[in-house]
Amino acid sequence: MISYKPFQKLLIDREIKKQDLLKITGISSATMAKLNTNEYVSLEVIDKLCVALGCQPGDLLEHITEQ
Repeated sequence: MISYKPFQKLLIDREIKKQDLLKITGISSATMAKLNTNEYVSLEVIDKLCVALGCQPGDLLEHITEQ
């Protein structure tokens, strides 16, 4: 399973509001909701977030082995 918990932590650490990130990246609020619930988002979304946040994909997500 893919978790976007590192993405949530990054926003908190940098004090970035989700609404501000939506404006910067142009992603939709529906896509942000998917990130909040660990649902699939495209690599295009991950790319936009990496550009806006100046980070790598590994800074946004982690793989969790399901048991």
